[in-house]
Amino acid sequence: MALLELSNISYVVKEKSIIRDVSLSVHEGEYLTVVGPSGSGKSTLLKLCSDLISPTSGIITYNGRDLTTIDPESYRKEVGYCFQRPYLFAKTVRRNILFPYDIRGMEPDMIRIKYLFDLLHMPIEYLERHNDELSGGEMQRICLIRSLIFEPKVLLLDEVTSALDAVNTAIVEQVIGELHKNGMTIIAITHSEEQSLRKANRRITIVDGSLAKEEVLR
Repeated sequence: MALLELSNISYVVKEKSIIRDVSLSVHEGEYLTVVGPSGSGKSTLLKLCSDLISPTSGIITYNGRDLTTIDPESYRKEVGYCFQRPYLFAKTVRRNILFPYDIRGMEPDMIRIKYLFDLLHMPIEYLERHNDELSGGEMQRICLIRSLIFEPKVLLLDEVTSALDAVNTAIVEQVIGELHKNGMTIIAITHSEEQSLRKANRRITIVDGSLAKEEVLR
């Protein structure tokens, strides 16, 4: 059984078809990359997978359950999402990193936090930084740490390295590779041909909202 399955999914906005009759199965532990021209519907597809938006028609299932029957908060604890443009709320790094504990009514696990900062090559002292003191690459790494505080079963990545320099890109790619090696399911949008092939098991191409091509890579 697929971990995440899309069956004949379409998404229409103001009579314009953004996603057209897409069917896709993603299995546990898989690393799937998503490529295609700008405006082809890749980000919309990821938002559908994350339950940020609902399909106009078709069914999405997670672990065999219709997504419409799963509590959204419970689902988002298992399916993490990192946007192309890193989004930090409030004013400080600390508030962002402690947020996953706050919504669960739990005390922060500083050992886990320190481990993730080390993993993303960031000094733990960055906890005391204000958001506006961070570079784009640092903000993206903080967003990734926030998503990994409670390790999700599925991690959705929307071009998370597209605006990063070579150093930050290498760090983020290394971490994503380690997460996949340890069994996490990854679905990642990228514009980089090389990146789309480097570590993924499978690659799909979206063109004009349709699944145009599917390739098994390894």
